Amino acid sequence: MNEGKISEALQDYLKEIYKLQEEGGRATTSAIAARMSVAAPSVTAMLKKLTSLGLVEHEPYRGAALTPSGKKIAVEMIRHHRLLEQYLAKTLGLGIDAVHAEAHRLEHVISEEVEARIDESLGFPTHDPHGDPIPDPNLKVKSSRLRLLASLEPGDEATVRRVPDGQPELLRYLASVALVPGSRVKLSKRAPLGGPLTLVIDGRRHAIAEEIALKIGVSS
Repeated sequence: MNEGKISEALQDYLKEIYKLQEEGGRATTSAIAARMSVAAPSVTAMLKKLTSLGLVEHEPYRGAALTPSGKKIAVEMIRHHRLLEQYLAKTLGLGIDAVHAEAHRLEHVISEEVEARIDESLGFPTHDPHGDPIPDPNLKVKSSRLRLLASLEPGDEATVRRVPDGQPELLRYLASVALVPGSRVKLSKRAPLGGPLTLVIDGRRHAIAEEIALKIGVSS
């Protein structure tokens, strides 16, 4: 089934179900509702539609799972989205906090030809501005194992590889302290009892809440 034959709303549901599964969680009605910021009855109605289209298998109390057809559409939309984010950042200079919303508006209407041209013009990028992997033209996703910034011990150094997507206020803050993909950081001090982490970034010290550090992926 071509993704153009189903509504944008259904495409969005497929994407969020895919992400929940990739993150190791269950795509339950409540989990999907939280991700989509909608009421549970709306999710139930959408899951019935997706099931009738053969895109989702849904069992009450066990959650939803994408069928191969549903997964194909979800990964295609994610490829569109992340390529567009990279294009908006690298070609148009949009900030890391602004690309998500713009890409979301465009991902549903971009043609396969334009997608291929964007990919080529960018040099076939493998990651978007937030550090998330971009599926290749065959819809294969090369994932990498990252540790959380919060897992570092005092004295450890690491390179930021991934930051949260879709949280403009947080992304503006992270950009203001240069805590973005590619940045080198060192954990100087960790406060006890879940207190802030003191990081050294570009020679400057910044106190980062542990809650934020738990959302950032790094590698040595």
